[in-house]
Amino acid sequence: MRTNPEIAGNCPCLSGEAYSECCGRFHNGGTDAATAEQLMRSRYSAFVLLNAEYLRKTWHSSTRPTDLELDPVMEWRRLDIVSTHRGGPLDTEGIVEFKAHFRHDGERGVHHETSRFVRENRRWYYVDAVA
Repeated sequence: MRTNPEIAGNCPCLSGEAYSECCGRFHNGGTDAATAEQLMRSRYSAFVLLNAEYLRKTWHSSTRPTDLELDPVMEWRRLDIVSTHRGGPLDTEGIVEFKAHFRHDGERGVHHETSRFVRENRRWYYVDAVA
């Protein structure tokens, strides 16, 4: 996992909250995300921090990759939530559309994805990207 000075300050997901009060509480196992958007934000922060263990733990077993190798050269810069559909505390399915801005080898880019999430046994899981 990447050592990052942001951990002591604001959360990498740019919620405006401290990391410990936002995604950090999910990463350390203190609690589970209550909504699909919270899970999406925590997964983005896990990519920023190279926390492959958390990403695998929150990936639905039907689509979870066997191995997950994160690129340490990838610099995730900003997360924009475009829209959400369902995915609330009482829902069993949700969709989150987002744009994750990055820099890789000096080049800037945007990863734009619409992600599907399911809630099973009171926990949200990332399933896949909607085509």
